Amino acid sequence: MTATPRPGTPAAAAAAQHRVPGRRPPAPPAPALHRPPPAPAEKDRTVSNVRMAVTLEEAPWLGWILVKALMRFAFMVANNLVAISSYICYVTVLQPLRLLDSKRFWYIEGIMYKWLLGMVASWGWYAGYTVMEWGEDIKAISKDEAVMLVNHQATGDVCTLMMCLQDKGLVVAQMMWLMDHIFKYTNFGIVSLIHGDFFIRQGKSHRDQQLLLLKKHLENNYRSRDRKWIVLFPEGGFLRKRRETSQAFAKKNNLPFLTHVTLPRIGATKIILNALVARQENGSPAGGDAKELDSKSKGLQWIIDTTIAYPKAEPVDIQTWILAYRKPVVTHVHYRIFPIKDIPLETDNLADWLYQRFIEKEDLLSHFYETGAFPPPKGQEEAVSREMTLSNTWIFLIQSFAFLSGYMWYNVFQYFYHCLF
Repeated sequence: MTATPRPGTPAAAAAAQHRVPGRRPPAPPAPALHRPPPAPAEKDRTVSNVRMAVTLEEAPWLGWILVKALMRFAFMVANNLVAISSYICYVTVLQPLRLLDSKRFWYIEGIMYKWLLGMVASWGWYAGYTVMEWGEDIKAISKDEAVMLVNHQATGDVCTLMMCLQDKGLVVAQMMWLMDHIFKYTNFGIVSLIHGDFFIRQGKSHRDQQLLLLKKHLENNYRSRDRKWIVLFPEGGFLRKRRETSQAFAKKNNLPFLTHVTLPRIGATKIILNALVARQENGSPAGGDAKELDSKSKGLQWIIDTTIAYPKAEPVDIQTWILAYRKPVVTHVHYRIFPIKDIPLETDNLADWLYQRFIEKEDLLSHFYETGAFPPPKGQEEAVSREMTLSNTWIFLIQSFAFLSGYMWYNVFQYFYHCLF
């Protein structure tokens, strides 16, 4: 900036000689102003405006998601009311058959139980929650007795198994679930109680008592109801709830540090094997052979090591399965079959065997999360996957049967009500 000469000085006189008559000298330029950065409150308002714009753009989509979720919820409430009520009514009416021909009664009950689980599977199927299967084909052993050992990440694991086992013959009809006691108080709890599933209470204070109850339950219900498969979650809880405790236990006992699974608990597995494995005269287990899948031996014959993986390690829960507010997801399920004769039944050896299975699950899941696929079996260059499908015709038929049955039982009860009152 140029300074103005003081009047009466030689510099002022020189400046006057160059001044144009009738024209004022140009004003000195204003100094550049330095604007301070926006205050935090102003910055927050800017971000808020951007978020509001994004929200307004997404409003139609969010509105459709909400409407769809409400419609699905309303349908599932109606579906549960007619299907579960009809199931209870049919089972009640068929009680005389249970006394005359128990095996036929439990066969009919098992078919209706499979239909109910098929309805639950259809909720996810039509929302785009499908299943891709890997590993060995378990259809080959669907008529034999087996135990599924499954990793547990969320409530959606149960729904996933309900879906992927639907096309495995009568497996679902002849299956017994071991699940957390909290499921007893859900809408499906009464069905599971009638079917003969076992609800196990977690915690050290209940552990010994629960194992005794499990042993008694198997003795009273497994053979008498012609059950063949058992679904067990050996970790004893969800991954997110048990991971820290499991890692602390592993560190204390010099066991591998696992991230995608937790170390399994031994008690329930040992009770099942001791109760259901048929013994030969020398005391060794009598079981099938992986190369002879048509084995006719009695008792438990197979252990199916089942690993469930979700894309990006983001499990699907039951709320998502029902309301479908999440985009379509393909859940991946890996199977590996072990003949029962290769399973050690002594406590320490069984514990080591189970730990090794879950260490392998950790490796399987690590590979899946890195590549999006399970690794191929030993000796093979590429893993083969199989897409599991549900028949739309079959789903339509069982849903129609459920709603027609509900209508029929409503009229039956209405008739008796008017007769009595």
